[in-house]
Amino acid sequence: MKEILTAINGISVHRNFVENLPYNPKLKPLLNEKRKAGILSEVIFWKQVRAKTFHNIDFDRQRIIGNYIVDFYVKTLGLVIEIDGWSHETKEIDDEVRQKYLESLGLKIFRITDFDVRNNLSVVMKDLENFIIEHYKY
Repeated sequence: MKEILTAINGISVHRNFVENLPYNPKLKPLLNEKRKAGILSEVIFWKQVRAKTFHNIDFDRQRIIGNYIVDFYVKTLGLVIEIDGWSHETKEIDDEVRQKYLESLGLKIFRITDFDVRNNLSVVMKDLENFIIEHYKY
């Protein structure tokens, strides 16, 4: 029986903790640089989800998984949130390889655009709720 993590709009969401994720310690210095860079869309999104303010779900910012640093990670769901900015426009193949790798670990990926976070935040948050319900409803 799966443990209930939270409820979104009256729908129970189950815990989906993915154990033993690979970790490359050589990325740690880069992790600190990325956090200090303060990319606007990441800061805006972080303010919406930090300290369990989004349905009491705990989000990590800038998490190392394997040889990648993901923008946000929800341990209790095995969920990666990626915010794609202008630099991703020329990296479709890299993004696809990265996504396939993360999915091979049993993770789900929710992708949003930098533009939408900055201009349609309420829609982004509703889409995230719907994604979580779709993939983790009890």
